[in-house]
Amino acid sequence: MIISTKKLFEHAYGKYAIGAYNINNAEQVMGLFRGNVESFAPFIVQISKGARKYTHKKLLEAMIRAAEEIFPEAIFAVHLDHGDEETCIDCINSGFYSSVMIDASDKDFEENIAITKRVVEAAHKKGVAVEAELGQLGGVEENISIKEGSAKLTDPHQAKEFIERTGCDSLACAIGTSHGAYKFSGAQNIHFEVIEEIQKLVPGFPLVMHGSSSVPDNEVLRINNAGGSLKGAKGIDESQYKMAARLGVVKVNIDTDGRLVWCRVYREFFRDNPEVFDLRKPGEIFMEEYAKYIIHKNNVLGSAGKREEIKEIL
Repeated sequence: MIISTKKLFEHAYGKYAIGAYNINNAEQVMGLFRGNVESFAPFIVQISKGARKYTHKKLLEAMIRAAEEIFPEAIFAVHLDHGDEETCIDCINSGFYSSVMIDASDKDFEENIAITKRVVEAAHKKGVAVEAELGQLGGVEENISIKEGSAKLTDPHQAKEFIERTGCDSLACAIGTSHGAYKFSGAQNIHFEVIEEIQKLVPGFPLVMHGSSSVPDNEVLRINNAGGSLKGAKGIDESQYKMAARLGVVKVNIDTDGRLVWCRVYREFFRDNPEVFDLRKPGEIFMEEYAKYIIHKNNVLGSAGKREEIKEIL
């Protein structure tokens, strides 16, 4: 069942965070739904601008609709991740998305407000929620590339003004996290004081944490042992998810970790089975491993087991 992100956020606020997982192909869709159904967790399916181009938006949407039929017990929202204004409007008009993210964080404050406000006005006419971003995360993700020295933390007082002037429904905050696998050159530096200050200024407002993959050492080691070359990859300490949730973070974006699972499965499979050319064999393993990964993430986010509670309020 596809539902509004607003419903999910209302239930989660201050208690747990909902996993927002990016998908690009059928194997990811199947693993994602299996993992969330098995862990009784509500979740958010994220489609990025890059994914819409890679697999084609109509095919991705059709796969999600099919998964909804295959897994009728699933409760989830469908979200555009890191959209520009044009892509947001296309998704809003499609009638398929629960919410869209307009990312104008690379613009100055006033231009970011103007663009976000236009998207909000269009989205709310169609009952679609809008996530916006203020501040800039470092790192690399698809068409986003921000050097660590150019990253900019969200200013809490600007955040309050931004929310009031744009009417956005949730806000992605720059708190020291970073896109991609190479998140930190030194020790982690998650600024929970920024989240806490925003929560005080706009109590009850849903916050979003991007760049939140944990980049497990074991996954990196196994990839490298199977011919990979990931050096210095680091991520978020998973114990910090629930800390963030208590401060109003209701949505945690996780993409890189899923890509690492894919990379590890396929590298190990073809290393150990060089004579095999059937793409379905490693695909079957990946779907199982991805489902296990989703179950683990939902447990550390605190969303596992919350699906039935959501059903009661619908």
